Amino acid sequence: MYYFIVNYTGGSGKARKTWNRVHFLLKEKGIEYKAYATKRAGHAGELAKNISEIDDDDIRLIVVGGDGTINEVLNGITDFSKVRLGLIPTGSGNDFSRGLGITKNTDQALDIILSSVEGKTIDIGEVTTGDGKKRYFGISSGIGLDAIVCKKNDSSKVKKILNKLGIGSLSYIVLTITTLFSMETYDVKVKLKYSEMEEDGDKAVLVEEKHFDKLIFLVAMNFFAEGGGVPMNPNATADDGLLSICAVAGIPKWKTFFKLPLLTKGKHEGKKGFVLKDVEGLVFDADRPMVLHADGEYIGDETHIEMNVIRNAINVMI
Repeated sequence: MYYFIVNYTGGSGKARKTWNRVHFLLKEKGIEYKAYATKRAGHAGELAKNISEIDDDDIRLIVVGGDGTINEVLNGITDFSKVRLGLIPTGSGNDFSRGLGITKNTDQALDIILSSVEGKTIDIGEVTTGDGKKRYFGISSGIGLDAIVCKKNDSSKVKKILNKLGIGSLSYIVLTITTLFSMETYDVKVKLKYSEMEEDGDKAVLVEEKHFDKLIFLVAMNFFAEGGGVPMNPNATADDGLLSICAVAGIPKWKTFFKLPLLTKGKHEGKKGFVLKDVEGLVFDADRPMVLHADGEYIGDETHIEMNVIRNAINVMI
């Protein structure tokens, strides 16, 4: 059975037009389905929980919405093994769909879902705060600049204006520039976790300790881009069992500003102040609370955070 969770508010109202088209195509093709519209923040997660608890081993759950709706759905699903996830992107960022190469063309996106046989099994990330609360993320989770921008972007008038012009993703760039010069930097101790195969075939867990002085941001990527297509770590893929981090620290903020074009073009690897690494997990402690996000959703202001990858977590219909 196909179950659709529809967020009508995505893309400044364009989601309703998208769903009307999907509804028409499903009727035309004679496809049996059920659809549920979100009514408030967090509702997509409640719907996903209820759907994933249905007595059915082949639940095909399709999100008609953006990255925020997808994040709610991931955190609502109670049994990933029962669910196959489908996506019809309508948001302003669409980094989850971008990472999977899913088209914005509604007809084509629906055709991909309906014709999917094996799909693709991907990893997701999990972030745990100091009080033990956990949150899944499909795209990224980070602290510092990008998290502050995500928090501001939720209620940004700039985003609403740019959405109406069809260029909502530019709001991240505008807010990044304005936030960079007003934010504080942080001192952060980070433990990076790796696995290494030993001669006897067992895995050994290795831990590398790093100290980031004057940290501007640190983000753990599951897909390569966040913030509407900014390739924070071009090496990141969601099926390698790793989180790909990108951190900027130890350089003045004005130098960071002049390196932003390199970041937006994915040419920042190896540049002074940038650290890009693939890890299985990380733990970090900051000298004072830092804004934390997961898939662009504000989680809280935290000093102690742990991030890990969950391998082969969910199948996506592509």
